[in-house]
Amino acid sequence: MDSVTTRPAAAPQGSPLRGRVAVVTGAARGIGEALARRLSQDGMRVALLGREAETLRQAASSLGAPSLCVEADVTDQTALHSAARQVADRLGDAAVVVANAGVAAGGPFRRTDADLWRRVVDVNLVGSANTARAFLPQLARTRGYFLQIASTAAFGAAPMMSAYCASKAGAESFARALRGEVEPDGVAVGIAYLHWTGTDMISGVDDHPVLRALRANQPWFARRVHSPDEVADWLAAGVRRRAHQIYAPPWLRLCQPLRPLFPTLVARAARRELRRMSAAELAVATGVMGAGGRADWEAYRSAAHWPAGGPHEEPSG
Repeated sequence: MDSVTTRPAAAPQGSPLRGRVAVVTGAARGIGEALARRLSQDGMRVALLGREAETLRQAASSLGAPSLCVEADVTDQTALHSAARQVADRLGDAAVVVANAGVAAGGPFRRTDADLWRRVVDVNLVGSANTARAFLPQLARTRGYFLQIASTAAFGAAPMMSAYCASKAGAESFARALRGEVEPDGVAVGIAYLHWTGTDMISGVDDHPVLRALRANQPWFARRVHSPDEVADWLAAGVRRRAHQIYAPPWLRLCQPLRPLFPTLVARAARRELRRMSAAELAVATGVMGAGGRADWEAYRSAAHWPAGGPHEEPSG
């Protein structure tokens, strides 16, 4: 599925992004949808990539500048190459690419379905690499900017979130390695560190014992949940600066020198909580987190059961 929406841009004439092309993965909802809208307000022509066709259409319909929505799975390299061709043909070469698509699953490692654990890593880490591979030729031509959405989960791994933490730490490392490779081509690579953000992924955070404990042990200002629109404003400001690091919220910048302490602090808080929990209570927090994650997991499981030659072999978009 792909569709094009065209409306006159309303960005101020002085915007450095006006008229250029941005690609945002995971753009059907949450941070991706909010960032696509914010970049459109800056006058960018935005391509929204995601798994949920109707939700993508609704997101694109709210944009004020020309836009394109393409249903694509970031773990499918063929689908992403197809999406990249559509972006170039319909909107022009991408100048900004945001690897935002992400899913999460909670629960004890031993109780988590092996395919689900691998799916989280595939979407969050391999999907980012696939996105970069598909769009780097365009970014090299535009001397553009690749933004990897990471998380404070890369600062200190939380028990019961092993796949998510491993994938976000890996995505951060991938982006750092990529930065050194593509800088000679004029391509800048940024990493965004996000804290508690009010997406459906954390809508049940207080039901997740370890996340609840970690949040309770943070200072009051660190427990605040920020809206996707607020986070999108911080991200868009970093995109305009082609920033190497973006912190959402900005005070996270002060935590970078303290990162060696975080694994110990996180482990201590998690250990106290886990000792109080029974096996039955821990099992309650097992599974996919958020509506977007559930939509991806259901689509993945459905595709996996088609016979050879079925729809799962056709590129999305």
